[in-house]
Amino acid sequence: MRDARQDIAGMTTRRRLLALLAFAALGSAPAAAAEPVPFSQGAFEAAQKAGKPILVEVSAPWCPICKTQKPILAKLAAEPRFKELQIFDIDFDSQKDLLRRLNVRMQSTLIAYKGETETGRSVGETQPEWIEGLLEKTL
Repeated sequence: MRDARQDIAGMTTRRRLLALLAFAALGSAPAAAAEPVPFSQGAFEAAQKAGKPILVEVSAPWCPICKTQKPILAKLAAEPRFKELQIFDIDFDSQKDLLRRLNVRMQSTLIAYKGETETGRSVGETQPEWIEGLLEKTL
C-alpha cells in the first residue's frame, strides 16, 4: 500500500512540474506580430511614429459581426506580408472616451493606419477580400 501512495505522489509531482513548465513556456513565448493587443495610447503613438502598419479594431463580446471579423483578421494577420501589422483592440462597451476621439459610433469598426495617417475605415464588414483590401492600405 505504501508503494502505491508513493507512486501516486510521484505522478502528481511530475504532472505539476510538467504543467508548470508548459505554463512557463507559454508565458515566455513572444506574441505573434499581428496578435491583437488592448489599445494603449502610448503603444499606439509609438507605432505611429515608427511608421508601422496599424489596425484599430473596435469590438464587443456580444457582437456577431465582430465574432465573424476576428477569424478573418487572424488568418490575414498570419500572412507574411502583414508580419509588421500592429492590431490594437478597443472594447466598444468600456472605452467610450477612445471611441469619441477616434469618431467611432459602432462596434465592428476597423480603422487602418500607415504610420500617423489614417488610410481607411470600415464598419460591419465581413467579406474577407474587403477586409484584406483595408489591411493592404496599411502597407
